[in-house]
Amino acid sequence: MRGALTVWRHPRPVGVQGRCIGGRSDVPVHWRRAKRLARRIQAHARRHRLPHEIWTSPLQRCADVGRWLRRWGWIHHQRDDLREIDFGAWDGLRWADIPKAEIDAWVADFPGFSPSGGESLNALLARIDACGLPEGALVVSHGGWMLARRWLQQAPGQVPEARTWPSPPRYGAMDGDLRR
Repeated sequence: MRGALTVWRHPRPVGVQGRCIGGRSDVPVHWRRAKRLARRIQAHARRHRLPHEIWTSPLQRCADVGRWLRRWGWIHHQRDDLREIDFGAWDGLRWADIPKAEIDAWVADFPGFSPSGGESLNALLARIDACGLPEGALVVSHGGWMLARRWLQQAPGQVPEARTWPSPPRYGAMDGDLRR
């Protein structure tokens, strides 16, 4: 991924408390939250004189924000490479229902482990690095995607560890202008 991007995390989804939500779970957000984030993005673009063009993950928790902007005359692009990490068989389960041995295996091989049928952190990092969004793009994506992107920006070449991996940004938060 090259150039400066401004990335927002999608609004808080409905009904996901305590669940593992990744790239397969297409969970909704309340329309007011999607509209509120769209208004913040619109104000940011106006303030910085940016084009009215938004890139989002195709999952509704991101795409709904883009749909609001499209209603207001924006160009909306949906891209699969902006999806959250794929947690495979874990996706949608309550964290408490995932076997401890599997969580321990993930922690032991944090960058290389992938839940059954899922995606490893290394695969997510490679997907983000190859993303190729245009300079100055405005993006709505996911917490894990944002953290992995930040890792690529701030710790290139270092191997991520579970114990040092940061918490995701709050819902609706802007990650800002990171360069690569």
